[in-house]
Amino acid sequence: MTATFPIQPAARFAGQSEPVKRPKEFACFSYDKDHQYHPGDSSLKWYYPPTLGTDLSNGFEKFIKHDDSADEHLDSLLKTIETHEKKTNKQIDAHIVTWRGILTKIMAAPFEDRDGFEMNATFYRNSIFIEENHKCKEASRREQDNQTWKSPIPQEVMQFWGYKFETLSTLPATWGETSRDYIEKRDNEIVNNKEQYCSVVRTGLGKSIICLGGEVDAIWDSKPKVQGAPVNWVELKTSAEIRSDRDMDNFERKLMKFWIQSFLLGVPKIIVGFRSRDGILVKLQEMETNSIPTTVQRRGRAGWDGNTCINFASAFLEWLREVMTDEGVFRVRRKPRSSHIEVFQVEEVGHGNIITDEFMNWRIKLSLNQSKPPETQLSEEQSTETQFQQTRPAETQPETQQQ
Repeated sequence: MTATFPIQPAARFAGQSEPVKRPKEFACFSYDKDHQYHPGDSSLKWYYPPTLGTDLSNGFEKFIKHDDSADEHLDSLLKTIETHEKKTNKQIDAHIVTWRGILTKIMAAPFEDRDGFEMNATFYRNSIFIEENHKCKEASRREQDNQTWKSPIPQEVMQFWGYKFETLSTLPATWGETSRDYIEKRDNEIVNNKEQYCSVVRTGLGKSIICLGGEVDAIWDSKPKVQGAPVNWVELKTSAEIRSDRDMDNFERKLMKFWIQSFLLGVPKIIVGFRSRDGILVKLQEMETNSIPTTVQRRGRAGWDGNTCINFASAFLEWLREVMTDEGVFRVRRKPRSSHIEVFQVEEVGHGNIITDEFMNWRIKLSLNQSKPPETQLSEEQSTETQFQQTRPAETQPETQQQ
């Protein structure tokens, strides 16, 4: 049996946005230069402005590229949650556990239908765990590779430009702790996208509490000592220089994804490196994440609306929680150009490979150590959250709300 959630007409999700819980980092992990997992912030980078005029193609032949053909599932995120729960001796209260990229696709659905998506999901101990359907992702990639590439610059080189910009814009330590020689020779650094810092946050849309994991490019200054306090993260993006109204329209469509990605992890600043058509860095622009939806609307030609994205995702997640109430593996699918999202069961028992045996064994051990069952704890924490919203409304007001 297939359940369907209509996306269109998107206008029914317009208006004042649902309450949004500010993303609060409660854990983090790092991948090193060999893409090996480490708890903590060992791969954290600091932002430092790159040099304009740099050729973003420089060093492509030495690029150390992560091979993502293997399905990594949610393994690193689950390890990090397990480590956190061992410290607190308490299960996190999330209704949804997933990567930022998954929720980005869901939030963008009302305005982005070209590619569609497929996800795998399972329900386990009061939470829905969602991952990308790796087989579908690989099939889509093969299909794109077989399409005719019209640009004189190879597709692989253009994809490299974004990673090169990140390398040019980051330091492995603060400015004061980094040598002048290193700063001036960043153009010679070998680009390696295996190394990543990933933030794990607790956030929420409407009635759904969400645990998200996602890569953060850099930090502006330093992490606050109080866990969960706002962090001056920086998201780094590249885009073609704007030379016409058409270029501006294309850029504003890209801004929707830029905004969603940063909004979900609580990244306050996006720095865009504008490049020439042949990959020369020509301009830098700093953008405040919270101001992007209003700025786009003010121009009068917007193809998307921030509140609609929030309200759609809020409604969909609430609906999904009503559909998925038992174990098994479910497929969450939106076909290209489709006006709805389908959810159907593909395995009646178990959790597939979405949840690791190690994580399930930990949760069983944790529940045995609890004086109260997880269901009771979750109910109490939800009640506290609701009371918090009522007594502290300013904390939960969506920062993207249109005036």
